[in-house]
Parts: sequence; C-alpha cells; structure tokens
Amino acid sequence: MTSARTRRQRLHELLLALMARQEELPLMDSEHPELEGGLAPGRWLDQNRRTLQRYQALVRTAVTLDALLDAEDSPPDFSSG
Repeated sequence: MTSARTRRQRLHELLLALMARQEELPLMDSEHPELEGGLAPGRWLDQNRRTLQRYQALVRTAVTLDALLDAEDSPPDFSSG
C-alpha cells in the first residue's frame, strides 16, 4: 500500500471510530420543507448547516489525530547542530 493510501485508510478508520462514539448523528434533510405544517425554510437550512458543521468537526478531529500519530511515528531530530 502506498503512503497516501495508508494515510487515507487511517483517516477513514479514525473518522468511523469518532462517528461510532457519537450518541446521535443526524443526517442532512434533503427534502425542502413545505411552508404549512413543517419547518420553515430558514429553520430547515439552519438545521442542515448545524449537521454539516458537526460532520466537519469530526473530519477535522480525525485529521488532527492522524497528524499526531504521524508525529509520534517520526519525531523530529533536534540533536544535530
């Protein structure tokens, strides 16, 4: 496996592990709400925006954890002059 492929696989696994720890992970609502009896369009957009932000936070966390794992695998050499 190439280094890029290995990293992509590790990111994928980290993201899945983070998602599994979530109590509830909402899905995007693809149906545009009707004005009568449903969510108002503004509320529908806001709900989907919050859902997207939650997923983005999980991805950023996975990327950060991956970078930390990389740093542990190859610590910088500060001994040279």
